[in-house]
Amino acid sequence: MTNLDLRRVEEVGLNALQTQRQLFYDGWLLRVSPGKARRARSVNAHFGSSLPLPDKIRYCERVYAERHLPVLFRITPFVHPANLDAELAARGYEAFDVTNVQVAGLARPPEVVDADGVDIALPGAAAFADAVALLQDATPDQRDAYYERMINTPQAARALLASADGRAVGVGTAMLEDGIAGIFSMATAPDVRGRGIAGALLSRLLVWAWEHGATHAYLQVDSANRPALSVYRKFGFATAYTYHYRGRPGSE
Repeated sequence: MTNLDLRRVEEVGLNALQTQRQLFYDGWLLRVSPGKARRARSVNAHFGSSLPLPDKIRYCERVYAERHLPVLFRITPFVHPANLDAELAARGYEAFDVTNVQVAGLARPPEVVDADGVDIALPGAAAFADAVALLQDATPDQRDAYYERMINTPQAARALLASADGRAVGVGTAMLEDGIAGIFSMATAPDVRGRGIAGALLSRLLVWAWEHGATHAYLQVDSANRPALSVYRKFGFATAYTYHYRGRPGSE
C-alpha cells in the first residue's frame, strides 16, 4: 500500500459501477438506485461541504423519501464534514454493515488457479447480470438496477462467470482506472463454496488488471465474512480502511 492515496482509492471506487440515478448536493453525492448494493443507494459525503449540516441532512431525508428509499449515509474516514457520523448518531441513526476496504499491490501477476469441474467464461452483460442476481438472491428490479450500473460504467471492465453442471456458480468483475483495479460482485453459490471458485475468478481478474497496467487492486468486503477474507488474504489483500452505514432504526 506504499504511496497509494487512499482518498483516491475511495474516489475510484465511487466511479466503479456507478448509477446514472444520482445527483450532487453541495459536494455530497446522493445515489438513488433501487439496486441491492447499498453503495448505489446511499449518501456519499466524500467531497466538500459548505452548507449547514442540519439543512443538508434534512434535504437528503426528503430526497430519499420522495423515491421511497431508506436514507442511508455511507461513512468513510474521508467524509465532509468530519463530524457527520457524530451528528447522525445524535439524531438516532444507527451504524451497521462495517466493511473493510482492502488493498493489494500488483508488482507481478498472481498465478492463475483452477477449480475442478468449473468453466470460466466471458459472458454478455445481460447474462452476467442474470447470474449476479441469481447468486445474490436479488429481485428483478434489483437485477435491472445492477445491469444499468454495469453497462454504464466509465471504467475499463472485465466480468467473469463460473459455471458447473450447466449452471452459474460464481461471478466477479474488475474495474480499472488510473492503475487501480477494483474487484466487485464476487459471489459463489452456497452449495459449491470451498471448491476454489472464488480464487479461480479472482486470480484471472487480477491477471487481467495487471496486463492492463494496474499497480494496485482494492475490494470491499464485509468485516464478518471470514471465508472471503481468507481467500483475499492469499492474494495479498489487507485492510486499508473501513466504512459503515448509518440509517434509521429498521431501515434495513
